Amino acid sequence: MEEKNLTMLTDFYEITMANGYLENGLRDKITYFDMFFRKVPDNGGFAIMAGIEQFIGYLEKLCFTDRDIDYLRGKGKFSEEFFIYLKNFKFTCDVWTIPEGTPIFPNEPIVTVRGPVIEAQFIETMLLLTVNHQSLIATKANRIVRAAQGRPVMEFGSRRAQGSDGAISGARAAYIGGCAGTACTIVDRDYGIPALGTMAHSWIQIFPSEIEAFRAYARTYPADCTLLVDTYNVLKSGIPNAIKAFNEEVLPRGFRPKGIRIDSGDITYLSREARKMLDAAGFTDCGIVASNSLDEYIIRDLLTQGACINSFGVGERMITSRSEPVFGGVYKLGAIEENGCIIPKIKLSENVGKITNPGYKQVWRLFDRNSGKAIADVITINDETIDDSKPYELFDPEFTWKKKKITNFIAKKLMVKIFEKGNCIYASPDLNEIRNYCCEQVDTLWDEVKRFENPHAYYVDLSKPLWDMKERLLQEYSMK
Repeated sequence: MEEKNLTMLTDFYEITMANGYLENGLRDKITYFDMFFRKVPDNGGFAIMAGIEQFIGYLEKLCFTDRDIDYLRGKGKFSEEFFIYLKNFKFTCDVWTIPEGTPIFPNEPIVTVRGPVIEAQFIETMLLLTVNHQSLIATKANRIVRAAQGRPVMEFGSRRAQGSDGAISGARAAYIGGCAGTACTIVDRDYGIPALGTMAHSWIQIFPSEIEAFRAYARTYPADCTLLVDTYNVLKSGIPNAIKAFNEEVLPRGFRPKGIRIDSGDITYLSREARKMLDAAGFTDCGIVASNSLDEYIIRDLLTQGACINSFGVGERMITSRSEPVFGGVYKLGAIEENGCIIPKIKLSENVGKITNPGYKQVWRLFDRNSGKAIADVITINDETIDDSKPYELFDPEFTWKKKKITNFIAKKLMVKIFEKGNCIYASPDLNEIRNYCCEQVDTLWDEVKRFENPHAYYVDLSKPLWDMKERLLQEYSMK
């Protein structure tokens, strides 16, 4: 999908700092920045990584046009040397990321950028915007898909999204999270996500009667006929008229009806009664689709109450993650280079949760060799190795007396390099591959981590060398 140049989609402070770095001789200062998040939306047990393909597209087109430079010159704040720098700008950073579709957890790096400070700092806004948004929607979609217990979930939220990009990238993220398709046509054209949908209530209303509307639709689409049955009365007219239309227009053409959709009312009761009526008419293979302001909790309750639903259409509560519409990813400096040596940096705060993990880091996921389930994540200094042929001791970074020695495990690095010296060296997987990978990786989590309420806290620990580094910096700064 073609992307427009979004170089100037940045916070203004990133431009003022860039000019300031140049003026103070720091243009070539090598830095390490990490993106991470502090809290899983909806108090869930994990989030889903998404948005990297769009971030790659942004980095590949990163350049300043004459219009950009003329605009900045008009601000009267920046040096001519800075405008020359922008005119000749070329992105030269190294970038590592956790792949899209991977379950991710608070406080671990999900993107790391190494390179000259101006470049590394300048991409902050677009990185956060892209990954925060798509990770939010992928995470919400995954919760809703899991609530549906294997029944297909369709993303129906385009008209309620925050703008066109929210609809398009949101549908992409929802597909990664497990949705079966989308109502958004352009997403099918550009990403190959199946476009799904039938009719609105206006189709029914524009005909003289409901039965005539159903007959017309069934004649037009006999091989893919799903009828919306709640325009007037689901049980008194909608289902009886749908059965008539199926018998008169679908069966004679050699097809079977695909389904009916209920978009209002007591969906549990209506779906059960509709199922009885369809079965009695010989349409046991006719599916029932439910929509209307659904989320994971409503879907879970519908199924617990015995609703006869084969698939769900979910709109605004997914595409906006209405229950918690912010994914709090942040971008912080972890280290700088001095004469070829990496110097760790830490951000302190009165709020302990905002103290950062210093240094140039890697994230490892440890899997039980027998069950394949994820045991814990460990953040290490980048050049550390976790030898899974030997026992390894995990310990809580805050309550260090809490320790656990593990054996018979597999250690896997999560971060992969996607840019080297400004050149993309990573081939983004096909979207279906990402979606399948997401499903497989979520399955490596214990059910306790996947609970909607009070999930088990998955362990994200620090290696001993990284913990020692952090403690040393804390002591150093506390003495100043």
